[in-house]
Amino acid sequence: MATDSAALSASSGPAPQVASANQGLTMPTPEDTLYTAGAVAEDFAFNDRVADVFDDMLNRSVPYYRTVIDGMAQLLACHLTAGATVCDLGCSTGTTLLELARRLPELQLRYVGIDNAPAMLAKARSKSAMFSKSDVLRFVEADITTCRLPRSEAIICNYTLQFLRPLTRQTFVRRLHEAMPAGGILFLGEKTISHAGRLNRDFIDIYHAFKKQQGYSELEIAAKREALENVLIPFSLEENIALLREAGFAETELFFRWFNFTAIVALKR
Repeated sequence: MATDSAALSASSGPAPQVASANQGLTMPTPEDTLYTAGAVAEDFAFNDRVADVFDDMLNRSVPYYRTVIDGMAQLLACHLTAGATVCDLGCSTGTTLLELARRLPELQLRYVGIDNAPAMLAKARSKSAMFSKSDVLRFVEADITTCRLPRSEAIICNYTLQFLRPLTRQTFVRRLHEAMPAGGILFLGEKTISHAGRLNRDFIDIYHAFKKQQGYSELEIAAKREALENVLIPFSLEENIALLREAGFAETELFFRWFNFTAIVALKR
């Protein structure tokens, strides 16, 4: 099992204090029972039904999600100055930005979340108001592949790129590079595949065992996988890094990995 490998040390010099992950923001969320019956009527979509249970789905389906956010917070503390803007593309219900705002209060950062799913944004705005973060968080309904991107010193694509059509990903990543100022920092979190066939199957089996530990049944796991088959198309770690380098990012580095889940940080010169 992975350890807290995302707990990165800051560069030389004082850095803003990062709040502990153990003090995370919590609120009652409906349980994810979308695939209890094993029926798949349609491909997975970020609709009202998914939005209602998304936070529970996220907590039970993405290993070490908040550990990755901890790593992001520590890297942001290394690279951003007070008042900088952090933009989350495909922000869903706003969990990542809310957690960053809690962890980095001293930097007084501004946060912008962009998503094209109205139901997800409604949840994000409600959570932002509940935790009194509406003054620093702003949520925008738009298509992240075509909308005007706000000037942001940091951009987050957390399990977002994998939902874009593969042929459009290089153009999208290049667009992010062009939109960022010099010194900008990009986070890319993705579910990945391995080109080592046997190990890839091992990783998938280990991930399914993780989901069973979270209370999902074999039937639910199989149905969810079928629903995502034509929607979520993962690249390998090497392919994602190649996208970043071709787009012009000067430095790219893996800062977290748990079998087939990875998180990469990239810097613009």
